[in-house]
Formats: sequence, C-alpha cells, structure tokens
Amino acid sequence: MNDTAVHVRGLRRVFAGRAVLDGLDLTIARGEFVALLGASGSGKTTLLRILGALDRTDGGTVLVPGVRTIVFQEPRLVPSKKVLANTVVAMPRGAATRETGLRALREVGLASHADAWPGTLSGGEAQRVALARALVRRPELLLLDEPFAALDALTRLRMQDLVGELCRRHRPAVLLVTHDVDEAVRLADRVAVLRDGHLVTDETVGIAHPRDPAHPAFAALRRRLLGDLGVHQEPERHVLTPTEPDTEHEHEHEPDAKPDAGPDTKPDVLPKPPSPPHAHEPDREARVPEAHEPTGATLS
Repeated sequence: MNDTAVHVRGLRRVFAGRAVLDGLDLTIARGEFVALLGASGSGKTTLLRILGALDRTDGGTVLVPGVRTIVFQEPRLVPSKKVLANTVVAMPRGAATRETGLRALREVGLASHADAWPGTLSGGEAQRVALARALVRRPELLLLDEPFAALDALTRLRMQDLVGELCRRHRPAVLLVTHDVDEAVRLADRVAVLRDGHLVTDETVGIAHPRDPAHPAFAALRRRLLGDLGVHQEPERHVLTPTEPDTEHEHEHEPDAKPDAGPDTKPDVLPKPPSPPHAHEPDREARVPEAHEPTGATLS
C-alpha cells in the first residue's frame, strides 16, 4: 500500500536454536512515529537491524522503503573528518552537497561547528551531528537505536524535543527502540511492547503535543506499559490531612465528674501503699545472680 512504509508479517529470527523474533507482525505508515519497548535481549535491536538491512531473517515477510538511515546509541563519527564532512559522508562532492549539509547542521543547531573536529564535541553535539547525517539523506524510514541512552538527563530531554520537531517537519516513518517508557510516550504516535518474540502491546498515544508527564492520560499509559513490561508499581499512597479536634464533643467520652463534696461529705480515703522493703532485706526475686552463682540455664 502507498501509505505504508514498513510491512512485516510472520518475522522469525533464530539464534542458537532460540527464536528471538517469532512470528512478529508490524506495520508503520508513512510519517508515523512508532516507539518499541522491551526488556534487554527481547529482540528490539535485532528487529531494527533487519529493517536496516544489517541482519537477515529466518522466515516471514519484510517490506521497507529504499531510503532508510539509522542513528545508533553512539554517534559513530569519523575522527579524521570534520563535522560537515561527517554530515555528508559518502554523498557526491560539490557545492550543492555542501549547502545541503550546512542546512542540516543549521536544523540541529550546529552550523557554527561545521569545521570542528569530532573530538572537540560534547556527547550531545556529536549525537546531533549523527542526526543531521541521517536526515540529510531525506530518508523514508528513520531507525533510532536508543540514540539518547548515553546522554545526561537534561541533554536527553533537549534531544527528544529536537528529534520530535524534526520528524514532524520531515515526516519520515520512524522506529525508535528504547528502554525509556516516558521517552516513548513523549515522542511516539504509537507505542509497542516486544516480549517472547512478538508484540504484546501496540497502542496509539492519543495525547496532543507537547506532552506533559503529569497529564493523567500520560500517567495512565505509562502504568499500562510498565505492567506489560512486567514492572509492577505499588498503588499510590494518599496522605490524610489531620482534622481539627471537635471541641464541641471532645469531653463526651471522659468519665463523669464526681459531684462537689458537700459540707457533711467525707473525702475519699486512699488505701495506704505497702511499706517498701527495709534496706537490709534483699529483694530475692529481682536480685541478679552473682557471676559465680548458677543461673539455672545449661548449654548442651
């Protein structure tokens, strides 16, 4: 179909007798952003590598567009090439290619770094170069293999915003492989969970952009996805606010007060407490035995 970018049916991939992918079905429309979640070793990256023609299949049907690019967890820049040359690597040389590369660098905020060496870049800057290199080829399918995993939390959020903005602008089909549930819900049109070789969840994210993690729909979807991943969360605890004491009825349960003693009423006489033992009489029941005296306990 013309509106379908990725069509996978009955996909199998076997390693050492174990089917990592076992009858997997997946469809991604053109311009659609799909995030794929799963535990380590569940086959997420294997699926991405198959779609990127970096691995073979052991069965099933896989149809993908001809122009597709991959952004890996590591930037994978060529150390001996400057930033612009890394962006347009393997593309025909010429003024048009240079201008295309500069435009891509402007989109990721790195036009001023065109002549910089990869070794001078921060982790976030290097990953932005990798993103520019992927988008400069105008891919019909963009494959993202945990591209933000090695970044610090603040840089990761900025990169998520940048990727979301660029994908909405260029409209490639996108498959994002990630372990981060919030990242998946924040970016994707659909979120799928891979377990036991096939998709156990494939859910549309019906929340408008920009997405706030505090939104009730965001939190509810996060809980469902974590449950599908086998992460069981404890129910939220509600803190009860202490109420003000009820002064009107605060004496209801107190014992009744005795009436005032009249002139002929004798005061209550308390029983006389027992006399304490004389100082010279030992309290035999409470006395601690001396170290040389037997205590009655035996060790066997």
